[in-house]
Amino acid sequence: MNLESEILRECSKRQCIRIAAWVGTDKKRFKELMDLFLKGENLITQRAAWIVAHCADKHAELVIPYVDKMIDRMIEANLHDAVRRNVVRILQDIEIPRRLAGKVATVCFDWLASAKEPVAVKVFSMSVLANIAKQEPDLKNEIRILIEQQMPTGSAGIISRGKKVLRQLEKI
Repeated sequence: MNLESEILRECSKRQCIRIAAWVGTDKKRFKELMDLFLKGENLITQRAAWIVAHCADKHAELVIPYVDKMIDRMIEANLHDAVRRNVVRILQDIEIPRRLAGKVATVCFDWLASAKEPVAVKVFSMSVLANIAKQEPDLKNEIRILIEQQMPTGSAGIISRGKKVLRQLEKI
């Protein structure tokens, strides 16, 4: 399969799942996908991000060697929302290395506080911050305050995830 041409051929869930299934657990194929995600043009990066997230859902161990580079990529300026959304979605389901927790927490705090970020980025950021709070309980109150500020005017997604994350924070 010519991965780049398949990514560009069609942007659909069916295509995304098909490519993710082709990658499977093959580390060489995943590396090829990550190379396109990390170094590709905007359209390729955007579409590859969705496929990377699907791969991570099934085989989270594949993304672990790329976490540093994924984080660097998600904070680059002028990237499509899909890149941020899919990377932070992946980060909510993996253990973030302690050495990167501060960087990720700062970014997620900024995204959660921003009026411009899409709802999906905000809700995934809440979950990432809750997971970081398990390692760094001192962040718990700061996270709680920010979530509570978002909820009165937030969308249904913000309110739902906010309630869930606030319950998680109480248990820490």
